[in-house]
Amino acid sequence: MKISPSVTVQQIADLIGATIIGNPDAEVTGLNEIHRVEKGDIMFVDHPKYYKASTASAATTIIVDQEIDCPEGKNLIISKEPFDDYNKIIATYYKQDYSNFSISQTATIGENTIVKANVTIGDNTTIGENCIIYPNVVIGENCVVKNNVIIHSNTVIGADAFYYKKRDDVYHKMKSCGNVIIEDDVEIGALCTIDRGVSSSTIIGKGTKIDNQVHVGHDSIIGQNCLFAAHVGIAGVVTIEDNVTLWGQVGIAADLTIGAGTVLLGQSGLNRSVEANKTYFGSPAQEAKERMKDIMNLKRIPRLLEKLR
Repeated sequence: MKISPSVTVQQIADLIGATIIGNPDAEVTGLNEIHRVEKGDIMFVDHPKYYKASTASAATTIIVDQEIDCPEGKNLIISKEPFDDYNKIIATYYKQDYSNFSISQTATIGENTIVKANVTIGDNTTIGENCIIYPNVVIGENCVVKNNVIIHSNTVIGADAFYYKKRDDVYHKMKSCGNVIIEDDVEIGALCTIDRGVSSSTIIGKGTKIDNQVHVGHDSIIGQNCLFAAHVGIAGVVTIEDNVTLWGQVGIAADLTIGAGTVLLGQSGLNRSVEANKTYFGSPAQEAKERMKDIMNLKRIPRLLEKLR
């Protein structure tokens, strides 16, 4: 999320009632979570295992729950509750309109685009030319749908990220302020759900085709010309490179990278990043040829046991 006009570290510290280590006059131009931070961004961290990663990230300013080593060029804001204060910053700087119209008056729809009955389009959302949006589709605020896109009935684009912090056996919601970007020539089936980024963008690349009942989690980046069959589930912050095929009921764990040209066969479960141009199968998935050998060897076990009797 961009903060425009930019603010200073001191202004952020004053907003949340916190102290500063570093330059109080440093500029804060955006807000992001750790996977998507850029120079000028502010982020938060509240667990020791992420301290080093936070100070090594591109973030300029870090809200942290205790004093830690502050590298040159970084700024720390010391907070008792970084998660809550991060949410407070979002609530302050995230500009959100609340339209009572099914198609917001601030939405933009390009030439020759067909929007069918009962479609909802949120505030400040842009839809390009030559698109078809089928009945009962919901597209949330600040989303971008480019040209020649087809979205089938009952799909939801831009729902909140599934992102919570557990404290005292209660799940506390992180406010979502990101969006979804759908590139040219994408087709999305019926009953799909594509969550917006927590503070950045979930992206569906040019020419990608998605079957019915597919879920794409927050901040995931899908490459060009990918093919996803029905019931695929993709967790948050996944990077899927170009020309990847995911067959039915494939599940992808969070924060992984899938190399270009990869194929995951049906009902595979992936819990690690994988190389490009290989075929994988099973749960946990491994290269398909090796997995098939394992299955054949398992089938031989009863015969081997018979010989030993």
